[in-house]
Amino acid sequence: MKFTDIAEEGKVHPGEYVLHKPSSAIVMVGSFNRENDLIRAFRDGHLFEDKINNFNKITLDKEENKVYRDRTCKKCKGTRR
Repeated sequence: MKFTDIAEEGKVHPGEYVLHKPSSAIVMVGSFNRENDLIRAFRDGHLFEDKINNFNKITLDKEENKVYRDRTCKKCKGTRR
């Protein structure tokens, strides 16, 4: 898992998890506004907003991404009729 800065042309989507650098917490994005230089995010059930440069995107390596994608519910793999 790597943390990368959000570039000028980069975008963060609502529902995406990012790292809030000042609090060292992983938060969920509620809204992204490039014009006002703000991200609204949820942390511990509360909504807060901060500048975009205080957040980092989370990127997974190929191996990590494969591990998370392969986890599925075994009950859902029933036989097709």
